[in-house]
Amino acid sequence: MARCPVRVPMVSSVAELAVGPAVDEARAALRTVLATPLRRSLGEPRASFDDPPGDPGLFGPGSVTWRVHADTPSMLVGGVSSLLVQLLHPGAMAGVADHSVYEHDPAGRLRRTGTFVAGTTFGSTLTAEALIDSVRRVHRRVVGTRPDGVSYRASDPTLLRWVHIAEHAQFLRAYQLLGPKPLARAEVDRYFAEVAVVARKLGATAVPEDAASVARCFAELRGELAVGDQARRAIHFILEPKSSNPGERMGYAAFAGAAVSIMPDWAAALAGLWQPWPVLVANRMRAHALCRTLRWALGPNELVERSLRRCSAAAVSVA
Repeated sequence: MARCPVRVPMVSSVAELAVGPAVDEARAALRTVLATPLRRSLGEPRASFDDPPGDPGLFGPGSVTWRVHADTPSMLVGGVSSLLVQLLHPGAMAGVADHSVYEHDPAGRLRRTGTFVAGTTFGSTLTAEALIDSVRRVHRRVVGTRPDGVSYRASDPTLLRWVHIAEHAQFLRAYQLLGPKPLARAEVDRYFAEVAVVARKLGATAVPEDAASVARCFAELRGELAVGDQARRAIHFILEPKSSNPGERMGYAAFAGAAVSIMPDWAAALAGLWQPWPVLVANRMRAHALCRTLRWALGPNELVERSLRRCSAAAVSVA
């Protein structure tokens, strides 16, 4: 029987252990220690968030997508988790294995993905459309044959739909389980309806626009999923820390553990990552503490603040 996705109780972050004016300096130092390596790994998205004034982009500040994607800690966990789910499709996995340099340049791939998500979410309409056009051009070149002899192409509408729902379902799942405040059911449906715009622009068809449709889509596609040698190698690579720095290795291991803990049961079982209920709850609690601590360390999302200033220029220019 599938387990219900229980949201674990809120737990204190290490930041909340330090209170009072005497420890302000130590808290500031701790924030720097925690946030600097993460910001260095993520880099600065190569997209414009400041121009043109007044352009709300594809979604705008009032969207649910802005709210979900603005929470960096849960987005990072959801991003890693989405990769683990996406690679369960042999076509998606073969495309990555044959045409990606993920094993040689994982940081670069992370930054490119981060730029696409941030740019299509918070960037101007022109920025979002340019990023989408760039990905479509890349997809046209990604063709080949899977190890089982079946041909694939990244521009296939059904494959694009799989990549889209695996990604955004895990973004949302991370936010619901580890974010600051879970969305209501109507907001969940609104999120899926909003992000479907990007999937359609990329070439996906029959894109689900509410939670029930996403669940049905997963159920329909599960018969096509399998874990072969390519997927097993990728899973090991994703979960294995790359840095030689002990602190960074420990931090990545925490992220990887959090990502596994929010996978759907069926996906975790297929990937060989299923966890017994007591272990799962303990890992969810650690993931919650990790996200709360990083949320405190990172502070307000600077990209959101820049994008808000761009959007607010509309009222000024009209007045």
